[in-house]
Amino acid sequence: MAKRKKTNTSVPTQKIQGYIEGAGEVVEEKIVSTLEENFMPYAMSIILSRAIPEIDGFKPSHRKLLYTMYKMGLLGTTRTKSANIVGQTMKLNPHGDAAIYDTMVRLSRGYEALLHPFVDSKGNFGKFYSRDMAWAASRYTEAKLDPICNELFRDIDKDTVDFADNYDNTMKEPTLLPAAFPSVLVNANTGIAVGMASSICSFNLAEVCHTTIGLLRDPDFDIMSTLVAPDFSGGAQIIYDEQTMRTVYETGRGSIRLRARYVYDKFANCIDVLSIPQTTTSEAIIEKITELSKQGKLKDISDVRDETGIDGLKITIDLKRGVNPDKLMAKLYKMTTLEDSFACNFNVLTEGTPKVLGVREILNEWSSFRIECVRRRTNFDYRKKQDRLHLLRGLEKILLDIDKAIQIIRNTEEEAMVVPNLMEGFGIDEIQAEYVAEIKLRHLNREYILKRTKDISELEKEISELESILNSKTKIKNIIIRELSEIAEKYGQPRRSMIIRADDIDDDETAEEVPDYPVHLFFTKEGYFKKITPLSLRMSGEHKLKEGDEITEHIETTNNTDMIFFSDMAKAYKAKGSDFGDTKTSVLGDYIPTKLSFDEGENAIYMISTKDYKGYVFFVFESGKVAKVALEAYATKTNRKKLTGAYSEKERLAAICYAPDDESEIVLISSSGRALIFKAGDLLTKSTRSTQGVAVMKQRKGHRVISARIFTDGVISDPERYRAKVLPSAGQLPKSSEAEQMTF
Repeated sequence: MAKRKKTNTSVPTQKIQGYIEGAGEVVEEKIVSTLEENFMPYAMSIILSRAIPEIDGFKPSHRKLLYTMYKMGLLGTTRTKSANIVGQTMKLNPHGDAAIYDTMVRLSRGYEALLHPFVDSKGNFGKFYSRDMAWAASRYTEAKLDPICNELFRDIDKDTVDFADNYDNTMKEPTLLPAAFPSVLVNANTGIAVGMASSICSFNLAEVCHTTIGLLRDPDFDIMSTLVAPDFSGGAQIIYDEQTMRTVYETGRGSIRLRARYVYDKFANCIDVLSIPQTTTSEAIIEKITELSKQGKLKDISDVRDETGIDGLKITIDLKRGVNPDKLMAKLYKMTTLEDSFACNFNVLTEGTPKVLGVREILNEWSSFRIECVRRRTNFDYRKKQDRLHLLRGLEKILLDIDKAIQIIRNTEEEAMVVPNLMEGFGIDEIQAEYVAEIKLRHLNREYILKRTKDISELEKEISELESILNSKTKIKNIIIRELSEIAEKYGQPRRSMIIRADDIDDDETAEEVPDYPVHLFFTKEGYFKKITPLSLRMSGEHKLKEGDEITEHIETTNNTDMIFFSDMAKAYKAKGSDFGDTKTSVLGDYIPTKLSFDEGENAIYMISTKDYKGYVFFVFESGKVAKVALEAYATKTNRKKLTGAYSEKERLAAICYAPDDESEIVLISSSGRALIFKAGDLLTKSTRSTQGVAVMKQRKGHRVISARIFTDGVISDPERYRAKVLPSAGQLPKSSEAEQMTF
């Protein structure tokens, strides 16, 4: 329950001006009711009115800004101060001038975030690829609508879309824009709401138009034949994988790999990066390269700097003599955001409901929306021409006797009776009579009337054509197809993002060249690690250890092995053998929590070395439960070094064991002195790392599992005695002769 308390007062109500009855009372409210009444309306407002774009491709903030500029007459040659536009927009969007100006900046040509900007800007509008390049204040910049906005507002005054009152009911604003092309896919759009988000990548305008035309003609049209891949305003290269792209197109979710485009200047011995992924900035890339150089991981670079200028983005990387630029870039792609991923989440509002749609579904939704816009526009023209025809037919009847019309008007004593008398005299209705009565005296001649009435036959043909359009969905589709073809021809531009096939990239070339040779890995109880070559180990003496420390693991492998270190906080930290230097037994070694940047108070408790991620990890808990997790659950496609939720935190961990296969056996020891041996294959592999496992060793009250290890010959002289017939089992007490063997 939530309580709301107000300051109490006992002063009589009649003596206090503005007294509120009930003030000072403690009111109990249910948390559920508070959330439903207060938070849910807020969440719905964020989803429906701010963060998620609608099928026309715009969020409300975008739509309000563009419509304000349209009403200001900025769809022409004249620019005005951005501050003026921001002020006018506040009549529709009262969220502050800074938010409105930020919206204008993102839609502007100068910011370069969109393939087809909607705002033609003048002045400093910053750059999307720069984190530090701030745009000028609105009082210094100017703007107008870009010519492509003609297609956004086409026929908006012909009842193509619904209008609603603004926040104070003083103006009308469109609920959607009658966009004549699928702008929802042409320009990138991202937003974070409450409990959901939207991230729509941009596609080439001409490709989107041709794809939509194909779908309008054939619902089963193969969209990937014309819409090959997204197209980003920043250019870069798209690493194309057909299956991944098909998943994005079909589900609206997925990740698209992007990498920077570069050229090598052999005379200056430098690499010029000319375009970068949409998801990063030039500053972030330069900072990362600088950091890696200071750490000694990039020894082939002498300098890196930002040379962005009037010609656009340019990051220059100076190379040392003899460096292969392609191999260096392959390494940089791995280690920096010069290669990054764009996460797609095509969440769109359709009829007031947020839905994650595939590309085909989005285009079908837009087509339905556009068909309705064209139908409403046609109906608007039809009604206007019908009204015009009706007036001209009345005027045509006047042609029969102009003198009679003049005489009726002249002989009518009261002005109010002119229209009724004309209606009676010529057999026309009130609307036609009003039209005739408003004609100036100078126009009551045969020439004027003939000029007006000769359009009757043309109007009848136009009305007949409009009727046929209204009665035929195919004709409406043909109109949309014609408009899309014209837009593609007029505004289409070449692709900016190059497409390279994932199969054409040799992953072996992108891997850092690391020497591989035999090594011995040692891990101690206190979390120290040593990597020693066989030769050094043979020539060395005893291991140097901290007082009370001991070696718990000794693994023979090679330098190119992957290592996983488990901590006592249910986390796993990944490293490679090559990340550690070769050492000797006479040193303490690397302290893993420091080397791998563990959290404060976190300790390393177990190490696994692997090259193929085969085998199983067994997490033994003090309660007697054991969780069997496939080692491949810790394999990652990215360079992540830290994995949370490595094992369950709901139970106290007693030990961790690695078994290479199901034939391995594991020995558990309880504080009661009992021992139990079970085969790895007796347990089912769990699909999640954080599983609590299953009961294996029953524990009496007050006792717990204290240790576990992989069973090897010689550990127990009579292993058959301790092998479990069924699980869970309480295990067996050791014989007096074996008790000393079970102190591990």
